[in-house]
Order: sequence, then structure tokens, then C-alpha cells
Amino acid sequence: MFVIGIDVGTQGARVVACDPQGVVQAQAAEPFALMTLPDLPPRWAEQEPEMWWAAVTTCLRRVLADLRRRGQPAEAISALAVTSTSGTILPIDAKGKPLRPAMMYNDGRAQVEAEEVQAAGSELAAALGYRFNASFALAKILWLRRHEAALFERSHRFIHAADFIVGRLTGEYGVTNFSDALKTGYDVQHERWPDFIETKLAIPLERLPAVARPGAVIAHISPGCAEATGLPPGIPVLAGMTDGCTSQISTGAVAPGDWNSTLGTTLVVKGVTEQLLRDPNGRIYSHRHPAGYWLPGGASNTGGEAIALRFPQEKWAEFNAQALEIAPTDTVIYPLARLGERFPFARSAAEGFVLDLPSGAISPYPLPPNGGRVPASSHLRLLASDYTAHLEGVAYVERLAYEVLASLGAEIGDTLYNAGGATRSRAWNQLRADILGRTLVRPEVSGGAMGAAIIAAAGTWYDGLIPAARAMVRLMERVEPRPFLAEAYETRYQRFKEVCTARGYLE
Repeated sequence: MFVIGIDVGTQGARVVACDPQGVVQAQAAEPFALMTLPDLPPRWAEQEPEMWWAAVTTCLRRVLADLRRRGQPAEAISALAVTSTSGTILPIDAKGKPLRPAMMYNDGRAQVEAEEVQAAGSELAAALGYRFNASFALAKILWLRRHEAALFERSHRFIHAADFIVGRLTGEYGVTNFSDALKTGYDVQHERWPDFIETKLAIPLERLPAVARPGAVIAHISPGCAEATGLPPGIPVLAGMTDGCTSQISTGAVAPGDWNSTLGTTLVVKGVTEQLLRDPNGRIYSHRHPAGYWLPGGASNTGGEAIALRFPQEKWAEFNAQALEIAPTDTVIYPLARLGERFPFARSAAEGFVLDLPSGAISPYPLPPNGGRVPASSHLRLLASDYTAHLEGVAYVERLAYEVLASLGAEIGDTLYNAGGATRSRAWNQLRADILGRTLVRPEVSGGAMGAAIIAAAGTWYDGLIPAARAMVRLMERVEPRPFLAEAYETRYQRFKEVCTARGYLE
């Protein structure tokens, strides 16, 4: 028996097939030719949905061929689920044909409309503890009504990226899940489309999809999809969740008190709580867990990007090998590679800093020129000690993020689930564990496609998401904090917070 998870990301599609123990039996990835359509105005980001389907079809055929080579028939597939980007929106006609390119999650054109949506939906935003912004699909739909009125009137329905793939798989384009629907204004607390969308924004609710809980069966593989992909007709396709949620699920952070740090270009922290967390400062927002819990999270602007901008990749292995001997350093860094921070505090003009502990001197953290790499002549010399201080700096931000979450009422366990490309650095994982004072565990396989596969399994083989994840997430690394460094890092972390407070970042 197998389940399949499909992930349509920003750069390409990925498909995995795994068994009930979470062992991946086949997988494939296919990059997109274009990350965004060319010649668009600033802040615009669009993709052709047919490109998504072509990549998914290619991946499915490769996976099925790989399974056949292993002697595994396609008829052994029990279910599929799909994940994709949150906030991406696509208008379609009554037959599911796209009427224009998809407006991507990172399309920022609807700034004015976002403010109007926030004003119209302020009660919902306050109740759910977030603020509508231009990344939300609802703001983009309002933009279409205003700027592409004829197309808006011709639109049969506004759907999300995952919904389009489900439609191609099954012929059913009219159902989404409450995770993707959140940024279209869906009330995930009461599980309904709120009236303000129609009464105040003039967007007919009939043009929005029906909403299912993740793990519920939406439809089944159609004969047309079977011909295009090789999948047997009749396989159930289950409602998935957004890529951020499925990535979290793939790490095993699925029960109340579980938290996940994904460390890649940026640092993203997501977890599970029994009660909804409301943040008056707008630093976090919460998806809904299929079992009724909440999935709060926030994303920092710092992370692996600061390393990539300042240290040549060919030196990383050498610096990692030295980092644990060098640590703790006497340099405390907030490595913000761009102006502004989102989490653990929200300050659009925030700047990073470098604190030299012996002298007490504080200097600005240098921003990269024109978005490029920091030259080797930068005052932050390319030395192993500077590299180690950057690793520590991201960990100080991560610790502050968890303190903020705890202050909002989150219960945070002693073990943190760990994912992201930067977690391949064993040295960085150890320093993070030392500074956080918590154990870090890392799964063998993580990512949106694996999380979608777990959701498919939760609705077929297991009694819900938690038992499915406990059975299928295979942990490959466990990193314990080193107690003899606790005092040294406590001192450095407190100084880090003092500088943040002095700069007005913390209250």
C-alpha cells in the first residue's frame, strides 16, 4: 500500500509515494521553466497554472514508473493529497479553465485592497488574531474586481493552486480545504465564509469554493487524469493543507505542545496549541488543525540568507568543523540581511546589529549592497569566528521567538522538531540546542509533499493526523543541549535582548 503527496511550490513540483511506515518508495521533482512571468510591473508575481499541471504529470509518471520497476503496481495506491502555496489565487470558468495567470502568494499589488479588506473584515481578523495584507488571496480577488472587471464577471469561481491540481486530477474544481481558504477570508473558527465578503466587498460567495476539512475525500481520480498520468481511476483524492502546514506536519510537530523550526533562507516557527493565540502586534497567525487544535506560527526575516551573503559556500564545511570549538563567541549578532523584521517583533525599519562583548561597542549590521553579496572587504571578516557568531545570532532570534510565543500563552515542549536546508549543519543544530536549552530532532524526510502524503494516510490508514504522523515521521537526528554552556549563553542572550529593547524592538 502507498499514499502519494503532491507539492506544487514556487520553483517546481514534487511528488512522493510512501508506505504506512513513512518509507519513501519513489519520488520525483520537476522544476518550472519560469518562477514568475516576465515583464510584469514591480510587486507583481504570476505563474501559468498549466505549467503546474505539466510538472505534476511528469512527476507522477516518473513515480509510477519507479514503483513498477520495484514490482509495485499503481493499484496499490490508497489515496493522494495535494499541497501548494498559501494565498495564490486563480479565476476559472465553469469547466475549470484558467481565465488568466495565477496571482501568486508573493504578489504585492493589492496593497490598497488589503487595507479595504482589513476594514471590512476587522471583526474576523481580531477574532482570529491576524491582519489581512496583500499576500492574502481575498485582497487579490478584490483587486481583480476593481482592475479586471470584465474578467471578474466572467469568472465562475476563484480557486487556489492546490484546488486547480485537484481539479485536474478529479474534474472537481469546486472544493478547497480550510487551510488554503484562510487567506481568502474563510472563518476557520466557525467554518464558514463570512458575510462581509459579499455584503461589503461585493464578491459573491457562490464564486468561492466549498470548504472541506483536511483529510476528507474531495473526489476520485478521473478517467481523463488516468490517461494523462497513468494513475488508476477511482483513487480518492483527499483535501490537503497549505505548504507551510504540510511542511510542519512532515517534521512530526502535530500534537499540542509540539513546535517546529524550519531553518532555510529565513527562520519559520510553527506549532500546535489547544487554544487560539491572539497577538495584538500581528506577529503571528494561526491555521486550524484537522483535529480542531490551532497551528500558530511566525516567520523571521533572518536565517540562512545572512550566511549565504557573507560566507562563500566552499568554506562552510571548514567553518562548521571549527564552530563547536570556537563557541561561545564574544560577538553577539542580530544578522538581519534586509531592512525590517516580522517576527519575533514587527518593525519595518528594524536593523541588525553587532555587539562586541569585551568592549560593549555596538555597530550596525552591514546590509548587502543592492541585494548582492557582501564583499570580502566587509568589516565582518570571513573568519570561522564570525561565521560561528552568525550561527549563534540566528539561534538568539529563534530563542526570542519561542519566548514571545510563550508570552502569548503557548505551551512549548522540551523537544523541538527541526527542518530546512540549513539543518544539515550538525554544528548549527548543536549551537541552536545549546542556546535554546532544548533538544532538537530532525526527520529523515521533510517537506510539503511528505506532509501531504501523511494527510492522505491520516484519512485512509490511520484514525487522524496525529497517529499518522507518529507512525510515518522517521527521526534521523537528535541533538541535546550541552549543560556546561548554559550560563555563558544565558549571559549573551540577555545582552542580545538588552540591545533589542534599547532599540525599541522589544517592550
